[in-house]
Amino acid sequence: MVYLLVKSGYLVKVAREQLLIHGEIRDALASLLAVPQRDLRLSSPDGYGAAALLHWDQHTFVVELLKAASPGTISEHGNRLAAAAKRAGKKAIPLLGVAYMTEAGRRLCAAAHLSWFDLSGNSRIIAPGLRVIVDGRPNRFRGRGRPASIFAPKSARVVRWLLEHSAKPLTQRQIAHATEMTEGFVSRIVSRLLQESYVVRETSGALRLKNSDVLLDAWCDEYDFSKHTILHGHVAARSGDALVRFVSDTLSSSSVEYAATGLAAAWQMNHFASFRTATFFLSSQPSDELRTALSFRDDPRGANLWLVVPNDRGVLHGATDYDGVRCVHPVQAYIDLKAHPERAPEAADRLRKDLFAGGRASLPKRASEYMDEQVELVRGVR
Repeated sequence: MVYLLVKSGYLVKVAREQLLIHGEIRDALASLLAVPQRDLRLSSPDGYGAAALLHWDQHTFVVELLKAASPGTISEHGNRLAAAAKRAGKKAIPLLGVAYMTEAGRRLCAAAHLSWFDLSGNSRIIAPGLRVIVDGRPNRFRGRGRPASIFAPKSARVVRWLLEHSAKPLTQRQIAHATEMTEGFVSRIVSRLLQESYVVRETSGALRLKNSDVLLDAWCDEYDFSKHTILHGHVAARSGDALVRFVSDTLSSSSVEYAATGLAAAWQMNHFASFRTATFFLSSQPSDELRTALSFRDDPRGANLWLVVPNDRGVLHGATDYDGVRCVHPVQAYIDLKAHPERAPEAADRLRKDLFAGGRASLPKRASEYMDEQVELVRGVR
């Protein structure tokens, strides 16, 4: 017999709703397992709280059904689900159910060896003698309009600051002050972060990240570098490093706030992946005078310099000097590498190993001292 213990903590609030959810589960699993619905019997046995028991064939699955599948909730509930499966018996297999499984969620499940299905018709269910993999079904539960995201350009200031200071619990007021946003706006973002299990609130009221890696991956999944204004051009230079030095020196003598990112920033941080294409964030559109000083020639095909005006100036938060070149924080450099060519994947992997070891975004000593000074200034805000 198969026992599917379905804990529906998000979707089920009253008994009537539970019956409706059981029906959805029965429909989805009957279709995925290619068996008649009458062969699947659901009940809510004592000892499992809101859990439901489903009988079928010779396996045991313990399933938790979530309303939303943010990487944070999947990470948190995946651990609980594994523990519940262990209590259910030696052969019990955890199975996570959601309305629609995102790419980030799929990667988390794969890393945790967690089987899953969604009510949109996709699945990856692996058990002894059973392998049910369905992909490519669209999200049946996509609502009208686009819900506000915690990774939207302005909202991401909170995410970025938390990742940059992942080892230091911070209050909402401190975050608001540091990110130059109102406490009300920060409060709304923090509520979402709490709801999606990315942060926890300590007894002091300060916020602490649950898992830096999970939040970083979730942001990277949603981040779209092309939403910035990007000018692709060419500047004569004998190497990528020489180009960065020249552009950095030229920008330093202008009135434009700037910082290198992507391959150029990663090189300054660890000298791992050589590069040809250099990328710089600028606080405003480059003037004709600046273009002339750079000898910048518009050339999308042969471009070796990307001048980028960001859709939010928060990308410059945490910028500091690396060997005389101003660069964005490693967190920003990492997510920007996703959209870069050449050896960007290798550079991103190495940057993450070097600078995000232990779940904290670390910095070289000189830059780290500078950032600690900034945090202490923020800590003065109560």
